[in-house]
Amino acid sequence: MTTEHGINGKKPEATLSTEHIFQGKVISLQVDTVEVSGGRTATREIVRHPGASAVMALLDGKLLVVGQYRKAMEKYQIEIPAGKLDAGEDPAVAAERELEEETGYRAKELRHVSSFYTSPGFADEILHLYFTDALEQGTMNPDEDEELQVEAITLEQAKRYMADGLISDAKTVMALYVWELYQLTGRIV
Repeated sequence: MTTEHGINGKKPEATLSTEHIFQGKVISLQVDTVEVSGGRTATREIVRHPGASAVMALLDGKLLVVGQYRKAMEKYQIEIPAGKLDAGEDPAVAAERELEEETGYRAKELRHVSSFYTSPGFADEILHLYFTDALEQGTMNPDEDEELQVEAITLEQAKRYMADGLISDAKTVMALYVWELYQLTGRIV
């Protein structure tokens, strides 16, 4: 039987020590020494992140996306609106906030689609994906350092952007597959 603690309920790794390496505004980095099977030790580099929310928002049948330069990737990307959670913040509240800040639209209603870990091999970031097709005009208010270009795109445009590498982040790719399923079945997951 597999549980959250491993196979047959055995915890696969015990943390022996933690060294805190870096504490930033968004993430922290630690190196854990762990005991693995047979009493051996190993190190795990772990990025701690507060989590994030993203919104798959349809406006008149088109997906609202934002384009921005992503320094970590050294390229311009087109993504669904998203942002990190504030301490103790409800993910749905964060999704509503990010949608309006980044696109200038407010969700009249929001539905949870899925929550998933972005890179569980080294990070604990969990991303909460929401859906809305009930929008009203709000006020765009991006962060000081964000230079965003808002666009409403068709599924065909989105697929072209993906083929061209303009859409390549996991949350947006997942949203596109959910959107396509929605178009085919009328259901969100």
